Amino acid sequence: MRLQVLGTAAGGGVPQWNCACPGCHGARADPRRRRRHASLALEVAPGRSYVVNATPDLGEQIESCPWLLPAPGTRETPLAGVILTDAELDHTLGIPRLREADKLEIWATPAVGDAVGRRLGLDGTLAPYVALDRRDLQAHPIALGGTVEVAAVPLSAKRPRYATPDGTDDDAGAWVVALVISDRAAGRSLLYAPAMGTWPAALDDVLRRCEVVLIDGTFWDDDEPRRSGASSRTATQMGHLPIVATAPRLAAFPGRVLYTHLNNTNPLVDPDAPEHAELAVSGAWVAAEGTVIEL
Repeated sequence: MRLQVLGTAAGGGVPQWNCACPGCHGARADPRRRRRHASLALEVAPGRSYVVNATPDLGEQIESCPWLLPAPGTRETPLAGVILTDAELDHTLGIPRLREADKLEIWATPAVGDAVGRRLGLDGTLAPYVALDRRDLQAHPIALGGTVEVAAVPLSAKRPRYATPDGTDDDAGAWVVALVISDRAAGRSLLYAPAMGTWPAALDDVLRRCEVVLIDGTFWDDDEPRRSGASSRTATQMGHLPIVATAPRLAAFPGRVLYTHLNNTNPLVDPDAPEHAELAVSGAWVAAEGTVIEL
């Protein structure tokens, strides 16, 4: 299997349309600092692919990945569907952009699938355009095509703001998961966890067998949101473990660590920031958009 990094930014992208913080101001002046919303393209077999999370940048992200494009002269897309790690708007607003498909698989936990279909109203809104085939992510591996499988590692019950409890859904459901994407034939695995507010014990066992780890790099340190004025809460309170807390722990595992989902306040959005050297000491790097990973 192969994957391509389609984007590495947190909600709003870099630059964010209504922000002129140093990160956004710098991105407007320097194209190297621009980042699209965090997403992956996953090819499971020739002519069969998925995107992990459907972002507001989805159209442009598809155009950037050769194996997501239709064959010349046809309207036959290799894109079979979307795999969701959560129900946040920056990971789901791209789904309506795929309405021209005949059929679209939406892989998600039951809580996330219900939020996207019922709370966002995509089931009813998209029914006249495309047949949505909702499928449940599970803790055990599920075949996607060829020899590629995906399994969900529950991380937290953090809901998006639009999905407040209303008595009709599972309040204890898995709202945020990490994905373990594996190729049975190659015996290799990748972990994708763009939003991680907790470190469950089960994650250690997964990390021991992953060759590549793409993980939440939203904030550099816990006080960054408050210090920058972006929020009155800490990174952890916003559902994101900061890099300075996770990098030392990840150094104990064998996989190559790449941080993604960077917020516009994160100093790492500047490719010349000294924090890159500090991160490298832990054996980790920031994921580069367009990077192709073959496993």
